[in-house]
Amino acid sequence: MTSTPPLTTTSTELSKAQLAYLWIKERITSGEFTPGYRLVLSTIATNLDMSVVPVREAVRRLEAEGIVNFERNVGASVAMVDESEYRVIMETLGVLEGAATALSFAYLTDRDLAVARSINREMEQSLANFDPKTFTQKNQEFHQILYSKCPNHRLSELADSEWERLNNIRTSSFSFVPNRARESVAEHYQLLDLIETSSTGRGIEEAVRAHRTATLETYLTNHWKTHRTL
Repeated sequence: MTSTPPLTTTSTELSKAQLAYLWIKERITSGEFTPGYRLVLSTIATNLDMSVVPVREAVRRLEAEGIVNFERNVGASVAMVDESEYRVIMETLGVLEGAATALSFAYLTDRDLAVARSINREMEQSLANFDPKTFTQKNQEFHQILYSKCPNHRLSELADSEWERLNNIRTSSFSFVPNRARESVAEHYQLLDLIETSSTGRGIEEAVRAHRTATLETYLTNHWKTHRTL
């Protein structure tokens, strides 16, 4: 997890605020603190054996990142999933990931592809006892391997950053469209075959972007149908 400058001014408070920030964010990212979960500052402070002051600073930081909401006379809670933000992240990730993979493919080794295939087999086997969170983690590992050799380091860093933003939403689109998981695995195999046989990156870039777009469109279609029937 990337550390960021804490908000307080003294060294002791800085350390405690950062500890509280990482502690809360880890539980949000892992799904232990789900969207809407109320963050009771005094309880968190007790768990971390510190005063409420650094916890409040940590919550302010998380609020600035859009991960936590704070309402006067109500308190802090984990932010709900923002559909528009999800769309923006997925569209951006599709562009960045597609370009990074297209530049990376010529440098991928047989071992890289073997590891990617192994991860995809794990994803395929997990479909029988489906866990969206684990599936999404493996999905991230799979794609990061494929663009790991991108010679444009800034491009791969930006893709990593969008994955981090996606993780901060604290949900898996596969939770809402589990049927998409099986399609995703099949598309991964097709993408690996394409990487092994392609002479240029254009088709690979298009395939990665289409793969990302398919997940986004499936999620948005399912979300629209669900809310239409409410």
